[in-house]
Amino acid sequence: MDTSPATTGTPPEAVPAPAGPTLTAWDRFSFSAAHAAVTWLRVLLTLRGLYYFGRLFGTFEWMINFKRRRRFAKALRFVLGRKPTASERRRYTREYFMQTRCDKICYLAIDTLGRDKATSLLTIENREILDEALARGRGVYIAYSHQGPLHVCAMLIALHGYPLIAVRDRNEGGIRRYVQDRFDRRHPDLRRVRFLFSDSFPRDIYRCYQDGMLVGSAMDVSRVRGENQKVEEVTIFGERRPFLAGPLRIALRSKAPAIQAFFFAESGFRYRMVVSGPILDPEHVEDESGAVRGAVETYASKVERYIRENPSLITKI
Repeated sequence: MDTSPATTGTPPEAVPAPAGPTLTAWDRFSFSAAHAAVTWLRVLLTLRGLYYFGRLFGTFEWMINFKRRRRFAKALRFVLGRKPTASERRRYTREYFMQTRCDKICYLAIDTLGRDKATSLLTIENREILDEALARGRGVYIAYSHQGPLHVCAMLIALHGYPLIAVRDRNEGGIRRYVQDRFDRRHPDLRRVRFLFSDSFPRDIYRCYQDGMLVGSAMDVSRVRGENQKVEEVTIFGERRPFLAGPLRIALRSKAPAIQAFFFAESGFRYRMVVSGPILDPEHVEDESGAVRGAVETYASKVERYIRENPSLITKI
C-alpha cells in the first residue's frame, strides 16, 4: 500500500472548514493593502531581499516599541529563570522583533510562491518518525507549542503533502483567515492546512484519526477556557501550569501515536521542523492516566528546553 504523505488518509478537503468570525470590510482592505505591498516588494527585491527588508523593519519596531520591549523582557526573565544581562536582553529582544516581522511577511507572501519554492523553505528533521507513525494508518497527533514560527510552518507542512488538521482557537486573528482564503482561491489544487476549532465536538477529531490524518495542536495554554477541557498540571520554568491532556486522550483512544514538533526560523525565510518522539505510543500503554501524565511531563520538559535554548523564539508574551 502506498503510504506516502500525499496519499495517506482522506484529503484534507474532505473535512469541512468550520465557520469562524467573518472578516470586516476594514480587515479585508488593510490585509489586502499589506499583501499588495509585500507582493510588490518581493518582485522588486527578490525573496531574499524581502527577508532583509523584514529584518530592517523589525529593527525599526524594536527601536520605537518600548511597551512591547518591556513585555518581552519580562517573558525573557521568566523563561531564563534569572535576570538577563544587558547584552542578552538587547540581542534576544532585537532578534525577536526581527523574526516576528519576517514571519508575518513570509505568511503574507506564501500564496504568491509556487509550490516547489514554498516547500523548499521548510526542512523536516527526523522525518522518518512522522512518516512511520502515519504509515500505521490510524492518524497521528502532533503536539507543538505556542512558541516559534508556528503558523508559517503549518502552511508549509501541508504543502509538503501531509494531510494536516490544526486545532485552533475560534477567535484567532483575522490575518489567518485572510491568508487561508487567498491561498484557497489562488491554489485550489494544492493542499493547505485545514482547521477544527478547540470547541469542536470530539467526534470530528476522532473522524480525522479514522481517516489517517495528522492532527496538530498546542498543549500549552495560558488559561483553561472551559470545564470540559481536561488538563494536567506539571512544572515548567519553576511554576505549576496546566497543559491540555484531552488531545492526548483522544489520540490514545483512537490508537494514534503522539509525536512532538519544534519549529525554528533560519536565514532567508527558511524554516526547520524538528520531529521528536513518539511521546505517547498506544501500542505500549496499559494505564491511560499514567501514560497521559507522563507524556505531558515529557512535552513540558522539552518545551522548556526548547525555549531556554532559543529565547528569541518566544512569541506568546
